Amino acid sequence: MKKTVFVGISGGVDSAVSAAMLQKAGYEVVGVFMKTWHPDFLECNEEEERRDAMRVAAHLNIPFLTFDFENVYKKHVADYMISEYKAGRTPNPDVMCNQHVKFGAFLKKAISLGADYVATGHYARTAQVKSYKVHKVKSKNSILSTFNFQLSTSLDPSKDQAYFLWTLRQEQLKKILFPVGHLKKAEVRKLAKKFRLPVAEKKDSQGICFLGDIDLKEFLKHYIKEKKGKVVDISGKEIGYHDGVVFYTLGERHGFTITKKSPKDGAYYIVSKDINKNTLVVSQNKNISHSNILKNIRIKNTNWISQTPTSYKLQATSYSCQIRYHGEFLPCKVICGSKASAEVIFDKPVLVASGQSCVIYDKDICLGGGVVV
Repeated sequence: MKKTVFVGISGGVDSAVSAAMLQKAGYEVVGVFMKTWHPDFLECNEEEERRDAMRVAAHLNIPFLTFDFENVYKKHVADYMISEYKAGRTPNPDVMCNQHVKFGAFLKKAISLGADYVATGHYARTAQVKSYKVHKVKSKNSILSTFNFQLSTSLDPSKDQAYFLWTLRQEQLKKILFPVGHLKKAEVRKLAKKFRLPVAEKKDSQGICFLGDIDLKEFLKHYIKEKKGKVVDISGKEIGYHDGVVFYTLGERHGFTITKKSPKDGAYYIVSKDINKNTLVVSQNKNISHSNILKNIRIKNTNWISQTPTSYKLQATSYSCQIRYHGEFLPCKVICGSKASAEVIFDKPVLVASGQSCVIYDKDICLGGGVVV
C-alpha cells in the first residue's frame, strides 16, 4: 500500500520539486499551503504564493489543501520576535516557525488527516541509524540496539538549513522527509525544468516571510517606540546616535549614525549594547576584548536530537557550532548542565548576542542546540 505524504508547498521551487520527487518515488502526495499571519500595514503577497502552490498541485495532478495557521504563527513567531526584541535580545523567527508551525501544527494536522509523513523543501538530511545502549538485566549488562534518526547538513553548504531545525525531536524526525536535502540548488533548478513545474524560473525568497521587502527595523518600529540614544566608542567617548538600542544586534554595522568620523575611519561594528542606558558601543575591530566578546557562553532550552554531546569537563569532545545562520563553524566544547542548559566553550573569543540560536554539530551531524542566555 502506498504511503501518503503531505507536502508543504510554499509556492517556491524547492517545495515544488520535493512534491514532484515524492510523486515519482511512488508516494501518494497531497499538497498543502500553510496560511500564516501578516500585519495589516504591510502589503501581502500570500495569495499570489498560494496561487503558485495551486498551479504546482494542478500540474502534478495532486490534491491541494490550505491549512490556516495564522493564530499559531502570530503567537509563536511574530509576537515572540517582537517581545524578544523589546527585551534587547536577538531572536530567530525561522527556528520558531519550524518548531511551532511547520513541524508542530502542520505535522500534527497532517497525521490526524491520515498522512504517514510530511515533507518540505528544506535543505537538510535525515537518516535512520543504529545506536547502542547498555541495559542492566538482573545485575548483568546487556547491549540493546535501537534505531535513531539523525539530522545532518545539506550537501549544498550555501543553502543548508539544518541551523533552523535544531528543535526537532525523534518523534518528529521519523515522520519528516526532506527530498532536496541531498541535492545542490542548481540540481533542484534542473529538476524543476525537467518536471516542467510552473515555478521553475521563480526567484528564491529572502528573509522573514511576512516582512516581504520591508526592513526588519521598520517593522519593529510599529510595535516598539523609538528612543534616541548615544553611540560611544570603546573608551566611552560619544561619537554618534541611534534610534533605540533594541533595534540593533551585535556585529551590525548599519542603521546608526556616526557624527565624529575621519576619512580614514573604516566601518564601525556594534560590540556591546547597554539596555538600561540605551547606549550602543561600537568599534572598528570586531575582535577586540570586550564584554560581549566571550570564550564561553551559556545556552538554555537545549534540545539534543540524536545524541547528547559528550561533556566530561576535562575531556570534552570537540564539536563545531554556529551562532548565526550561514555563520562560520566555530570549534567548541559543550558541557551539558541540568534543566535543559549547557555551557559552550570556544577555542577563540566570539561575538554573540543573547537570544540567538547556538547550534552544535559533530562533523555534518546536527546534534541540536539552545538559545544564548
